[in-house]
Amino acid sequence: MKIISTNIAEARIIKWKGKEIPTGMFKFGVDKGIFLGKEDVKHDNVMDRRYHGGVDKACYLYSADHYQYWQNLYPDLEMPCGMFGENLTVEGLHEKEINIGDTYKIGEAVVQVTQPRQPCFKLQFRFHNNNIVRQFVDSGFSGVYVRILENGHVNTGDSMQLIDKKQSLSIHEVYTLLYADEFDEKVKEAVNDPLIAESCKSDLLKRWGNYL
Repeated sequence: MKIISTNIAEARIIKWKGKEIPTGMFKFGVDKGIFLGKEDVKHDNVMDRRYHGGVDKACYLYSADHYQYWQNLYPDLEMPCGMFGENLTVEGLHEKEINIGDTYKIGEAVVQVTQPRQPCFKLQFRFHNNNIVRQFVDSGFSGVYVRILENGHVNTGDSMQLIDKKQSLSIHEVYTLLYADEFDEKVKEAVNDPLIAESCKSDLLKRWGNYL
């Protein structure tokens, strides 16, 4: 896997249901690369830390390979890297091949996979379409959140090299469990995985706790 773009946010205010809401959704590529710290990407504008940033979701990765899928759905929309709010746009990233707890070396940093990204309503302001959240869920292309085991600088062109592979659920499997219509026994495995993000575990328990 290879880093195609390193992205940070321009803080913006969006108007939604009569309220002004700050967002760091509007990320764009930067030539100088980015620094991955324990709780966030340095100089990135993380506006709502209830859902973004923090130890378990310090950096968000999205696959460059998925962009063509979205361009086909939105042929008239310009789609620069960072369109999905990702800090790292990665060539060759596939959610079915990446497991919870997998560890990677990216540039100077060492990161560990924690959970899929669950889309929020703010994505619609980047796509100018209220259907994008549902489309994002249905696509299965969640992208990947990671915790930072070793801080470090990451540049465009850096490789993403696997250090440690876990025999755990894939990002795609966990994403499916979050939005499935019927209970799956894999939920038990997910919530008992010590390396899954606490917020993801909490969401799984909210949805499926009565079955456990």
